[in-house]
Amino acid sequence: MAARRTVVLNNRGGVGKSDVTVRLAAALAKRRRRVGVLDFDPQGNASRRCGWRYNESAPQLTVSEAVKADRVGAMAGVWTPVAWDVEYAQRMMLAPAWLELENRMSEAGVTGNHLRLAKALQGADDHLDDVLIDCPPSLFHLTQMALAAGHQALIVTEAEIDSILGAKRVRDFVNEKRHLLHNDELTLAGVVVNNLDPSGKALEREQLASIRRIFGDLVWEPVIHRRAALATADNQALPLELTKASGVGPARAAFELLAETYEKRSVTVA
Repeated sequence: MAARRTVVLNNRGGVGKSDVTVRLAAALAKRRRRVGVLDFDPQGNASRRCGWRYNESAPQLTVSEAVKADRVGAMAGVWTPVAWDVEYAQRMMLAPAWLELENRMSEAGVTGNHLRLAKALQGADDHLDDVLIDCPPSLFHLTQMALAAGHQALIVTEAEIDSILGAKRVRDFVNEKRHLLHNDELTLAGVVVNNLDPSGKALEREQLASIRRIFGDLVWEPVIHRRAALATADNQALPLELTKASGVGPARAAFELLAETYEKRSVTVA
């Protein structure tokens, strides 16, 4: 049985898509889920945060090579362990990305190329329960490949107007264009509000209310607050458990609760 594939995205950068992808994957692994983090952003932020480094002296296969191969199951040779020294990381795998993935953008005009990621994943994620796909901040070719391969889309946004507008563009794109991606079954799973100031600034409270008004019951709980521990863990490519910074406990608890929401609100994959 194929994994449940969740495409994590926004049409605006800087909202914390990579962070939510990696920390949600970790929280799911704690719940005994077998989780794959598939980095589909040429910046490779999710890969780095999982402890991966590209080695030019001994190059490793990445998602770019799997997509370029245009072959069923090509992603099977890309999965690599997450380089964290914690027990639950044994249930996490990474399909890494680096800048070479940008070269796949030039292939956007080739008929059927939006299906290459789906083709590469066919039979190559059966050993996993969930795959979280971290996308670039656009709705162009790479993101369209991810949406064509996914079962559901998960929008990440901040309580800030440009982020919210980007989230609305994703919602409309999924609802109106999924048939053009040959993925009529693609659903919009929800909206995660990330990086909220825990001090409760008035403007952010107003924008959070706007998010709830615009997206209704698609908004997942809990809201993820800005914590020094998350920034430190990202910078050091560490799991939260090994991070020494303020707010580790609340950050862990928030993502563990978010993992509960994920399991309750996600589509069932046959």
